[in-house]
Amino acid sequence: MTTQYLTHQSGRIAYDDAGSGPLVLCAPSMGDVRAEYRFLAPFLVDAGFRVVTMDLRGLGESSTQWHDFSVAGIGGDMLALIRHLDSGPAVIIGASMAAGAAVWAAAEAPAHVAGLVLIGPFVRGETSATNALLYSLLFNQLWGVRAWQWYYSTLYPTRKPADFAAYIAALGANLREPGRLKALQAMMRAPKTASAERVGGVMAPTLVMMGSKDPDFPEPQAEAQWVADAVRGRHLMVDGAGHYPHAEMPEVTAPLIVNFLQAQQAVRHVA
Repeated sequence: MTTQYLTHQSGRIAYDDAGSGPLVLCAPSMGDVRAEYRFLAPFLVDAGFRVVTMDLRGLGESSTQWHDFSVAGIGGDMLALIRHLDSGPAVIIGASMAAGAAVWAAAEAPAHVAGLVLIGPFVRGETSATNALLYSLLFNQLWGVRAWQWYYSTLYPTRKPADFAAYIAALGANLREPGRLKALQAMMRAPKTASAERVGGVMAPTLVMMGSKDPDFPEPQAEAQWVADAVRGRHLMVDGAGHYPHAEMPEVTAPLIVNFLQAQQAVRHVA
């Protein structure tokens, strides 16, 4: 598949476009690339959806020169891409920080967002000065890539995909490219204020999906419930999964996501 690009603001966003039908835009988590959806996307295409997977600004094949790496900046990229594709409204599937960006986008431009799937969502919380310093030390230019690869491996607590060794090596190679580790550090430091302030304004139907062993949250169940309540949606827990249930257990998560998408399409047709 040939990478496509959207020139937007001061840079460009890389994306893949597959299938036909209602538009689903998939955005990966902080520090990951659009191939995070390599297992889920084929399920969605087979179910009759047009699936666009994007790289976040600064990572993957997107450019690195951006002044803003916040959820609002990434949410703006989502909306720009939906408008560019001109086949919306879209359901946005966002993981981790990209889930916060999806919340911002849905509240900012409800006419362009038909629904949300928020996976392991970070939609609130501030980075303390202590944590910001810790991130700078852990993920510096000398050993930051290796530190990220180690941390990333902890996010799959039950089982890792068969291609995990090659995938994590590719992530490391991507982060070694000029400007990418700096972009990751900027995302880590960026507050979630923009999504936290708008979470109550989401009108789109929303599914929150969380792994029961997600190590990024002290209480995954409680956080999933909070987000679902805030957006007036529903949540599903994936037993044994970590921060990437759609990649760790695609055979479990993909049917659940497809069912949600199909149900939303049925409602839209009736309306």
